[in-house]
Amino acid sequence: MKYTLLILLITSTLISCSNNDPIEPFTPTLPPITQTGANTFGCYIGGNLLTPRDGSGSIYGTPKGVKIIAGGIPPQITYTEIFVDDRKSDKGGLIRIHFENLNDVGVGQYIINESNCQGNIDSPINTNIYCRVYDNTAQIYKWYCSIENAGTITITKYENGIVSGTFSCIVQSQDNSNEQIEITEGRFDFNRATVSETDFP
Repeated sequence: MKYTLLILLITSTLISCSNNDPIEPFTPTLPPITQTGANTFGCYIGGNLLTPRDGSGSIYGTPKGVKIIAGGIPPQITYTEIFVDDRKSDKGGLIRIHFENLNDVGVGQYIINESNCQGNIDSPINTNIYCRVYDNTAQIYKWYCSIENAGTITITKYENGIVSGTFSCIVQSQDNSNEQIEITEGRFDFNRATVSETDFP
C-alpha cells in the first residue's frame, strides 16, 4: 500500500512539474552563409529578421515555410521563384524572390528590378522581390515591392540541385511609394531535392 502511494506521489509530482515548465519562446537566428544545400534562409526586412517556419499540420498536411517553383513554356524554364513564409510566429512575414532565366544564367549577379507584388506568370519579366510584413505602428500587414535597380542577388552556387546566394535591396510600400524599407543581409542555401522534406520549426 505504501509502495503504491509513493508511486502515485512521484507520478503526480512529475506531471505537475512538466505542466509548469515554461515554454521557451522562439528566437530566430540569422543562418551563416553556406553553399552546401543546408536548406537555410534569413534576411532582415526593415530591421526585423525573417526566417522560414512551417505551419501547424492539418488533414491537408503541414504548410511549409519554404517552397521553390519553376515555370515557363515546356520544355523551357523561364522563371524560378523562392517562397519563404513564417507560418507559425504571431504576425509572421513572408518574402518572394522571382528570378528570370536563373536556369540559363546560373552563378552570377542579378539586378533586382521593379515588382508589382505578384508572382508566377503575373510577375514582371525581370528579377524582383516582394514581401509582406506587419506594421506594429499601424497594426496592419503591408506589402512592399522592389523598385527599379533596387539591389542585387548574387548566386554563388547553382549545381546538382543546390542554389545558394546572398541579396539586399530596397522595397517600397504597395500603397505609398514614399514609404521605403531595406532588406539586408539576405542569404539562402537550398537543395531542391531535400527542401520539401526539411522541417522549419
